[in-house]
Amino acid sequence: MSTWRAQMASDGGPWSLYVVVYGESEWPTVQWESGPVPTGAQRREALASLGYELAPGAEWSWIEDSQKPDDDSTPVVLIAAVDVREQEGATA
Repeated sequence: MSTWRAQMASDGGPWSLYVVVYGESEWPTVQWESGPVPTGAQRREALASLGYELAPGAEWSWIEDSQKPDDDSTPVVLIAAVDVREQEGATA
């Protein structure tokens, strides 16, 4: 079964979770309007709503970046990533 990369990002505003599907002009996306970092359960539910699930053994990894590369005085952008696969019987 094929795997894709799901990413979740925020620069202090809303959180966006999306599945990177190369060759597509729009990627499957879920956005949380505000609040704290979405929980693991909320992320699983969001992925399921898009027709995906975590790949076996996959774990979220986190990195941080800045809004302007090479300028650490700009706000931090947090980015999480995990491998996902289509849910059994789902059409994404």
